[in-house]
Amino acid sequence: MAGTEAGTGPGAGAEIDAVVVGSGPNGLTAAVTLARAGLSVRVYEAAATVGGGARTGELTLPGFRHDICSAVHPLGAGSPALGALPLAEYGLTWVEAPLPLAHPFPDGSAATLARSVEETAASLSEDGDAYHSLVEPFLGRWADLAPDVLRAPLDGLPRHPGLLARFGPPAAAPAALLARVFRGERARGLIAGLAAHAIAPLGSPATGGVALLFALAAHDVGWPFPRGGSQALADALAGYLRALGGRIETGRPVGSLAELPPARAYLLDVMPEDLAALAGDRLPERYAARLRRYRHGPAVFKIDYALYGPVPWTAEDCARAGTVHLGPSIEEIGAALRAACRGSAPRTPFLIAAQPSLFDPTRAPENRHVLWVYGHVPNGWRGDLTEAVERQIERFAPGFREHVLARATAGPAEIEARDRNNIGGDIAGGRCDRLRLMFRPVLARVPYATPDPAIYLCSSATPPGPGVHGMCGHHAARTALRRVFGVTE
Repeated sequence: MAGTEAGTGPGAGAEIDAVVVGSGPNGLTAAVTLARAGLSVRVYEAAATVGGGARTGELTLPGFRHDICSAVHPLGAGSPALGALPLAEYGLTWVEAPLPLAHPFPDGSAATLARSVEETAASLSEDGDAYHSLVEPFLGRWADLAPDVLRAPLDGLPRHPGLLARFGPPAAAPAALLARVFRGERARGLIAGLAAHAIAPLGSPATGGVALLFALAAHDVGWPFPRGGSQALADALAGYLRALGGRIETGRPVGSLAELPPARAYLLDVMPEDLAALAGDRLPERYAARLRRYRHGPAVFKIDYALYGPVPWTAEDCARAGTVHLGPSIEEIGAALRAACRGSAPRTPFLIAAQPSLFDPTRAPENRHVLWVYGHVPNGWRGDLTEAVERQIERFAPGFREHVLARATAGPAEIEARDRNNIGGDIAGGRCDRLRLMFRPVLARVPYATPDPAIYLCSSATPPGPGVHGMCGHHAARTALRRVFGVTE
């Protein structure tokens, strides 16, 4: 392979070609990308198991399998990087609910985000035609659109510039502005809930793009989850990496690059401030200082439930949905996000809930269920949101508390303890307001590279940011392949 001979670049004569620190989906995807190019790769993971935010465990009672952080993966199912890998051969099976998403209202009805655009439009009453007009130019074009959207905006030319140019105006808009396309509260609430996945105020640029991208994913690839839990995705990546000859060492925290074996390239699935600490004096102080000033966004307060039976939703469509958004109006959702961003817990939180056991019987004992739910709180918040969360659930599912067998709560401190990358409980890899979703961790044409030609950042603190898609790792690895190993394809 071109560029791998001794004496041809950084780390010449190294024991192995590349070291990856961190085994979240981005770290594992980076490692696989490098190994598929014929390189020797070693992964170091501090935790006892691979996966980072894509792990599954018995958090409440024996037999109830809860996703530690991420649960439903529209961007994973639609990831250009993950889609190119034979992960089904290593145990990954996607499970799809009849409905990707239900967005209920207090009157017992619900807006639905369905695989069918027509079904979605029908649930939006007077805004059905407007919704169809919004998504129609992009339907069936996910394979063309995703590679151009899920990347660093300045790193090369888009493959489909005309399609991206058409996507650009609604995608660049704040969700609050995009919602003005609609007259009714149903469609506006649906858009606000989709945009809230970015954990940024609805007035922030590009939050409209988040909403539109999630809607298009539902229509073209669905909002599935891995059978058995998110751990199955991480395990499939790890299994494929090992089949390619890569090695993974778990239970191996790394405090400095000096602790690692000599390698020609180091790819770090960590937050920017941790990159600065690991690299030490290998990075210029001015650059390292910018990394240490990296800003983290609001946190989440997460509750995992073991339930006697299904959630008793008032809206029947919720029983068909893998994901449920709880916050009926754009005003209520916007207020909850603003509160978390400004440093106070919302009185009425907007909740994102997933109910995988309705469609995957491996997740709980027979006739029992799991529910995954979180709301937004300030970074590092120390309070308890349980009462507000359950009050909001009861609003749409009266009698919910009577179904609870056990609950496991996790505030920002616990969220960070489960995954060091979730600093202060921030699961988005940094703030996503303003233009921070697209330009992170610093403004650079190729944000994965650092001033040291052997060190690369491959975490969600690089574009395209949060989500289980592996694209940050894929792009970082492709950058290293070009710059260190001379591999251009």
